[in-house]
Amino acid sequence: MDNNTNAPGKAISLQQDHHKISAEEQLLSTQYRHGRGAQFNYKNRFIKNELTKENKEGIDEWEEESAATQYIEQMSKTIVNKVESKDVGMGYSMNPYAGCEHGCIYCYARNVHEYWGYSAGIDFEQKIIVKKNAAQLLRKFLMHPKWDCAPIMLSGNTDCYQPAEQNYRLTRELLKVCNEFNQPVGILTKNAWILKDKDVLQEMAKKKIVSAMLSITSFNEGLRRVMEPRTTTAKQKLKVINELSKAGIRMGVMMGPMIPGLNEHEMQRIMKEAADNGATFTAYTFIRLNGAIKFLFHDWLYKNFPNHADKVWHLIEQSHDGKVNDTRWGVRMRGEGNIAQLVAQQYKKYGKLYKMNAEEWSLDTSIFRVPGGQAKLF
Repeated sequence: MDNNTNAPGKAISLQQDHHKISAEEQLLSTQYRHGRGAQFNYKNRFIKNELTKENKEGIDEWEEESAATQYIEQMSKTIVNKVESKDVGMGYSMNPYAGCEHGCIYCYARNVHEYWGYSAGIDFEQKIIVKKNAAQLLRKFLMHPKWDCAPIMLSGNTDCYQPAEQNYRLTRELLKVCNEFNQPVGILTKNAWILKDKDVLQEMAKKKIVSAMLSITSFNEGLRRVMEPRTTTAKQKLKVINELSKAGIRMGVMMGPMIPGLNEHEMQRIMKEAADNGATFTAYTFIRLNGAIKFLFHDWLYKNFPNHADKVWHLIEQSHDGKVNDTRWGVRMRGEGNIAQLVAQQYKKYGKLYKMNAEEWSLDTSIFRVPGGQAKLF
């Protein structure tokens, strides 16, 4: 691993998206923040006026921002969202937390934090919005007479088992509501805390109303520590897959994102070891850097891998028609060109070799019922 955390970022000199990244937009810091993915707060596109510290010795100096995670509790209005995207494989999602302390530098959900008035950078990892009434909102949603039962994805945006779950247990409460209503859910996480809910998951698995995926991007601990600083190790995730699959819960592995020059060569090993530990299905995404993420990722890339950052950046561009932030349906999650095609071919080849996605399986929506009433007739 070429990890030089004190190396200054290298400026981008090429055109991308018909927009040249300026020195002001990069805002490259010289002090590396260990334990965080993003190294600075990129400006919020919805906020016109911002406070900045121009000089440390200035008269109007203010206190340095705290490095501690802040939990911002709120009473939300909704919890279930209809997913309009055609290429993410889910119709509905629910997220008990906004922002994510895991700090994955590539996370597409970073941009959503701007709608809350925060930055997609450090704020996304450090200012976590806690939807305290999540379970009550879900119960109300499921009792609506127009709800035509369909699977709901937990962690469609941010991780439902991120560190905040240790204190708030909102995910467990959501699962208990789903179990009560026989509401099918899918789960995607990078955290071993899912084991704390094995009892509820086992009950749901018997009714075929739950399946779960662990996201594994690399077995290289040096890479994981800087790319996904507060996630569970790959070795521990395999143990989670093993334990839950033995408990009768359908388990899978998500390889996302595959980043050329960093982790795409690990696809075979990830699939093999996941299969050896009981995973029966899999999925993957190819890196794309939309919105503020391209600036945050660029800064991170050149700080951690200065000797081959140029190569990685250009490989990403080659896979998105000369850009890094492809938004085209059907292409953005898979990329295009030789590198993306090679990754797709590996996925197909090794998926077949390790018998992934071989079974015909789906979550059961037929037994949904409102407690105290009868099962819905479809």
